[in-house]
Amino acid sequence: MITIKSAQDIERMRAAGKVVEDTLKLLESSVRVGITTAELDRIADAYIRSQGAYPTFLNYNGYPKSVCISVNEEVVHGIPGKRKLRDGDIVSCDVGATLNGFVGDAARTFPVGNVAQETMDLVRVTRECFFEGLKYCRVGYRISDISKAIQKHAESHGYGVVRELVGHGVGRVLHEDPEVPNFYSPRSRQRLEAGMTIAIEPMINLGTARVWQLDDGWTVTTQDGKPSAHYENSVAITDGDPILLTCSEAIL
Repeated sequence: MITIKSAQDIERMRAAGKVVEDTLKLLESSVRVGITTAELDRIADAYIRSQGAYPTFLNYNGYPKSVCISVNEEVVHGIPGKRKLRDGDIVSCDVGATLNGFVGDAARTFPVGNVAQETMDLVRVTRECFFEGLKYCRVGYRISDISKAIQKHAESHGYGVVRELVGHGVGRVLHEDPEVPNFYSPRSRQRLEAGMTIAIEPMINLGTARVWQLDDGWTVTTQDGKPSAHYENSVAITDGDPILLTCSEAIL
């Protein structure tokens, strides 16, 4: 069931989203050759707690860390550990923070050192996919309009759009209705209403769309071993322009 948020709810979500946005900025400034993904996780965890919030992902359905950190061919849900970042890597950081009973959820993909141009293009286009979808985050459009816009932009560049993982509603809990696919699905016919809050998160692969899950039960990787990028924000639907709850940059 879709939960419609009040103006006060949305303001609380904006506060949680600010913690997420600032955590991602901190992670971006911390990414460097030689740092381990576990160190990045500790940096994020400490900052989230310093803001009076709680890392939403920690122990969520058994997830053992505070941030999902996925490197190169890892699409999402990478578990931080001893892996050291290397020159030429890309690293996707997915952050959730719960503050005053509401969740902020966002993700970014960061370059490490000197990254191949085709991989940087993937990161750029994945971000663009989000903003293409955002154009349809207005009352009267359908979830499927967002999905089609993301898919069209990604596939126009020859990229694979992951099918097994989708965006979602977000609010008092991390995952609420409705699902928000990054590809057209005839099931996603829900019309957008003021007060809906959704997390839109393109997961775009340089090669095939096909993925598989590792034996750790969490990490999802591309089947062909090519890089994947991730860009996500929590968004509130209003009677006018959408509100980016986890990003202060201007809406394009």
